[in-house]
Amino acid sequence: MNSKSMRSIEEQIGRRFPEVAGARPKVTQQKSAGASNYLLTFHGRAEGPGGRSLNRTVRVVANENGKILKVSTSR
Repeated sequence: MNSKSMRSIEEQIGRRFPEVAGARPKVTQQKSAGASNYLLTFHGRAEGPGGRSLNRTVRVVANENGKILKVSTSR
C-alpha cells in the first residue's frame, strides 16, 4: 500500500472517529485467495459521560489500492 492511500484512509477514519484522529495505525498484511488486503488498527482515547476516559480501537480492512472494505470498532 502506498503512502497516498494510507493518508487517505487515515483522513477518512479521523473524520469518522475523531478520538483516533492523528493516530498512526499498526499495519498488517493479510493474504487470502490471491488478494492482498491490509488490516490497519488505530488506537485512541475518548472522554465519555461524567468525564470518564474510554479506550477506542478502530480496525480497518482495506485493499492494496486503499479502498476501505470493512470498519469495526470497540466501545
